Amino acid sequence: MASDKAWNKIFRDYDIANHDFDSGPFELTADQIKKSCQGFTATRNREPRILCKQNTRSDRPSVFVRKGLFILPKKNGSYYILKGEGYVDVPDIQSAIQNYVSKLDFELESSMVGDSEMQFLDFAYANSLIRTFMNDPSLVLTIRGRKYTPQFSFRVDSNELDTESVQTEVDAGYEGKTSIVLIEAKNFSATNVIIRQLYYPFRQWSENTSKTVYPVFFEKRVINGENIFYIWQFEFTDVEDYNSIRLVKSGRYRILTP
Repeated sequence: MASDKAWNKIFRDYDIANHDFDSGPFELTADQIKKSCQGFTATRNREPRILCKQNTRSDRPSVFVRKGLFILPKKNGSYYILKGEGYVDVPDIQSAIQNYVSKLDFELESSMVGDSEMQFLDFAYANSLIRTFMNDPSLVLTIRGRKYTPQFSFRVDSNELDTESVQTEVDAGYEGKTSIVLIEAKNFSATNVIIRQLYYPFRQWSENTSKTVYPVFFEKRVINGENIFYIWQFEFTDVEDYNSIRLVKSGRYRILTP
């Protein structure tokens, strides 16, 4: 969780608690955060990157929770603090585990060494589970690593926001004949995630390509000693509305070698 000690001081120093969030967001810079927190010795209490990393509802400091706030990057070194729902629920998948037979005719032994979300996502892709789930056999890996967004505008409730040159990172992006699939992968059970993790890359590649962009959440869980792969496909029904996210479909799979 982001430091309560640091955020309480930031709110006092800049009188953020008295800001009228119904009329618009409060804009805060990394330099202001550093200045306010310069007296703290612990890195977690003074580093803007750490203080502003609030990827789940429970990561928010207490003052954000009490006032119904969340934080979004405006550009590198600048942030919006705003009122509203910044997160989307990731519902547990209760449907039966489906047996998926790999398209490969051999076992990928190297993929079982380690425990990173990236390797399990690569394993699912190599076995064509991602292509099958998305019903697109043309998907190939084309996007990985850090990029910077172009300028774009969007809405959060009544707030009209602008952003540009924000660093994004997807765990993998696949391009097909007519679509782009962007995957955010985790190797732990998440019940919610900040919409930004899906929305900013979605807008970035919607601006940079003419193809339909699909945001996808991926997770590997161990159930009764075996790896089970969970996949959720989301969509934004209004490209410019941050909160227009909705779940399209989901499923969980065990990958079998033929």
